[in-house]
Amino acid sequence: MLSHLKSKKIILASKSPRRQELLKGLDIQFEIKTKEVDESYPLTMKPEQVPVFLAEKKADAFVDLLEKDTILITSDTIVIQGKNILEKPNSIEEGKAMIRKLSGQVHTVVTGVCIRTLEKSISFSDETRVLFTDLTDDEIDYYMKNYQPFDKAGSYGVQEWIGYVGIERLEGSYYNVMGLPVHKVYTALKTF
Repeated sequence: MLSHLKSKKIILASKSPRRQELLKGLDIQFEIKTKEVDESYPLTMKPEQVPVFLAEKKADAFVDLLEKDTILITSDTIVIQGKNILEKPNSIEEGKAMIRKLSGQVHTVVTGVCIRTLEKSISFSDETRVLFTDLTDDEIDYYMKNYQPFDKAGSYGVQEWIGYVGIERLEGSYYNVMGLPVHKVYTALKTF
C-alpha cells in the first residue's frame, strides 16, 4: 500500500525493539540507526507536549543522515499519572513504586512522532487512556523480577505479562501504548 516509498530510504532512529516490530508490521523496508540523545525537556512544558518535543529533538540529532530520498522517523513515549510524567525506572524499587501508583488507576500514554525529510517535517502525537486493575505486591514483585522493564516508560510493557493480567481497559490505540501509533504513522507516510 505504501509502494511510493520503495524508492525512498527510510530510517527508524530508535533503539526500541517494540517500535522496530511495529514499523515492520507496515510491510515497509527500513534501516535502524541509534545514538545517545539528551532526553531532557523544559520542566515548565505541559506533559502532553513532551513526547513531540523529544521526538523532534531526536530528529534534530539525526538530521545529518538525511539525503534527497531519505525519510527519518523518530518517536518518544511517556506515561502521565495525574500531572506527573513517569520516566523509565532506574531501579527495581523505583519500578515497583511506579506500578503501585498505576495500580487501580487510569493513566495516559502519549507517544510523539516526527517524520522528516530534507524538504519537510511533520510531528504529531497520540494519546491512550489505560486502566490498571488493583495489583498485589506479589504481582508487582513477580513482574519486576521476571521482566525487568527498565527500558519502558512507567515501568511496564502492555504486551508483557502485566498487560495480560493488569490492564482492564484501553481507550485509544494499543499500539500507541507499545510505543508507536502505527495507524497515524501509516497515514502520514501516505503523504510522503
